[in-house]
Amino acid sequence: MIPILIVAHGNLGDSLIQCATFVLGKRPDALENLDLSACDDPADMLTRACAKLAELDQGEGVLILTDVYGATPCNTVCKVIASNRIEAIAGVNLPMLLKALTYRDQGMTRLLEKAVSGGQAGIINIHSEPAHG
Repeated sequence: MIPILIVAHGNLGDSLIQCATFVLGKRPDALENLDLSACDDPADMLTRACAKLAELDQGEGVLILTDVYGATPCNTVCKVIASNRIEAIAGVNLPMLLKALTYRDQGMTRLLEKAVSGGQAGIINIHSEPAHG
């Protein structure tokens, strides 16, 4: 199983983990959060991210999900993905996380594909969709 680390602003990562726990009925194993608000210094965040990745990686790598491409959490992640076992996706949302949790036993390549497609497919203009009822 490939561990997942959410690196995001404020309590977004913790909130996503709480939502996934509710949907799945239990907290998923090997799912952690690193929250930017806990770090005043970007260098401190980098140190904490490296430590968390070393703790999580059991040999299959780690998938990092981050919120906004180009923001401090993502920029921190960009500094740690040099390892070929660490991958990252920006734009995390709940559909992406749920898809990632579902496919993390199928290898990193498939996990990346499914997480991105799940995140994109979860964005729907509700006004243009017919009501289901």
